[in-house]
Amino acid sequence: MVSVSTTFLPGADLGQSHSPDLTLQSSDSVFFYVHSTALLQFSTNSFNTLIPLYPLSPTSEDGSHPAVIVPEDSHVLNVVLHLVYMIPCSHLCPSIDVISQAVTALRRYGVSMKSFAAPDTCLYNLILSRAPLHPIELYAISAEHGLDDLAVAISPHLMSFNLSTLTDEIVTQIGPTYLKRLFFLHLGRNEALKRLLFTPPTLHGPTPQCDFTEQKKLTRAWALAAAYLAWDARPGLSRYGIS
Repeated sequence: MVSVSTTFLPGADLGQSHSPDLTLQSSDSVFFYVHSTALLQFSTNSFNTLIPLYPLSPTSEDGSHPAVIVPEDSHVLNVVLHLVYMIPCSHLCPSIDVISQAVTALRRYGVSMKSFAAPDTCLYNLILSRAPLHPIELYAISAEHGLDDLAVAISPHLMSFNLSTLTDEIVTQIGPTYLKRLFFLHLGRNEALKRLLFTPPTLHGPTPQCDFTEQKKLTRAWALAAAYLAWDARPGLSRYGIS
């Protein structure tokens, strides 16, 4: 029995002008039929030296291809190849761990992550689609690999994140630069909220219903309410309808 990828199989239409000339075997023995030119197109190290730069020999008489064993399991390799072929893969619903391993594998295979994770690319859309449910984990992955556009796009989902729950592992993965950005994001939003709250309503000319005495009462009441709200204000606070 041989397990073959349902996407990368012989005869599949993958937008290439020729048939697959290489077989990748995952660590759990699933075979992926691919095109060496597609893999080498974005790789700066011959796919981590697994693929020779010279043209591969054509399919042999018995229909077999040159085979290369890779360290990734089939779930990770499937995501990697989808991204290399620029095939959307959000429908695969990969776990956060699989996404993290796929990004690491792409870097190991010499793929430029900044171009691969630019806005509106398959990798960008895949990660951003999972951001509402796993913002800190995906922010950490983006930070670890210097994916600035993704980190910025994910950061709005971190407004309600409790910074005190950060683990040592996540902090190490995020690194000092992006950790500072995360803290300053929260501090900056706090300060902006306080500035808005502590600005009282503008005084207006006296009217029969509201003279200066009434306006001063309102200003004092506003200041007390603002101090109460600002005491435990934090980004993402929805308790008082503030976000």
